Amino acid sequence: MGLFGFGKKKEETVAENISVGEVGEAVKVLGSGCAKCNELEENVKTALEQLGMDTAIEHVTDFNVIAAYGVMTTPALVVDGKVVSYGKVLKVEEAVKLLQKIRA
Repeated sequence: MGLFGFGKKKEETVAENISVGEVGEAVKVLGSGCAKCNELEENVKTALEQLGMDTAIEHVTDFNVIAAYGVMTTPALVVDGKVVSYGKVLKVEEAVKLLQKIRA
């Protein structure tokens, strides 16, 4: 019987369904959706606008996905599949410098 997942194969895990390390025009904010996470998202959005980069920002709140990136302290910023900041809210100027360095 498949109640409560007991009938599933052991190989099927949440971590296997998570794509970490995506390459491309991806910017993600990892965090629970708290005030600090939202502030980081707004600051990064402003930094992208200042740099003329038309990149969408994804806000990831699923803790299984966050853990798959190896992040234990949020908010965190992921650019092109790499964790570039965690545990603090970047100011707009800091985000601009970081994005310029990564995407230059």
